[in-house]
Amino acid sequence: MEVQGTTIAERRTSSQGTEAALLSLPGLVLIQPKSFGDERGFFLETYHRDRYAEFGITADFVQDNLSFSAHGVQRGLHFQAPGAQAKLVSVVTGAVFDVAVDIRVGSPTFGRWAAVHLTGENHRQFFIPRGFAHGFCVISETAHFSYKCDAYYAPAQEHVIHFQDPDIGIVWPMALPKVSAKDAAGLRLRDFSTERLPQYLEREAWS
Repeated sequence: MEVQGTTIAERRTSSQGTEAALLSLPGLVLIQPKSFGDERGFFLETYHRDRYAEFGITADFVQDNLSFSAHGVQRGLHFQAPGAQAKLVSVVTGAVFDVAVDIRVGSPTFGRWAAVHLTGENHRQFFIPRGFAHGFCVISETAHFSYKCDAYYAPAQEHVIHFQDPDIGIVWPMALPKVSAKDAAGLRLRDFSTERLPQYLEREAWS
């Protein structure tokens, strides 16, 4: 499992055989579910509360979402405040370059980013805890993007950080992505007051 923008701090394997990489940005976890398959197809568990708890993932998920996007579509960087959301994201079909940015005030990795490739073939999942901004770019012809959230979507509480914020410096795979007007008008991270950003709670990081 490869990551960009940061490094893998630790690798773990659940009692059932699911593999996970705990990243150097505390709380981020890249998961490789165990797949069972043959020439007929495959089966895998996309979530199992007790097994995922072995990786420090204890979020109480309350909402599942599915989005569809065309090639080159750029979404994010989004976060909610108040009403912060933890997310478990994956790709059902297609491929995306998925990014999380630590925006927790007081975090030792504040402003740093991590990126992973999620595809319908590799079945990988990315757990993004509360306190991170999230975005992705579609690098396949189309993509179905799935995510579980531990808080309900609240449009009035959603904020946008510009995906090309030079202070963050994400290296995106496309120079001219397709961006919504809302995302194009995103602010730089430095433009948000500390009162509007989530606070770092060490107990919420993986352990």
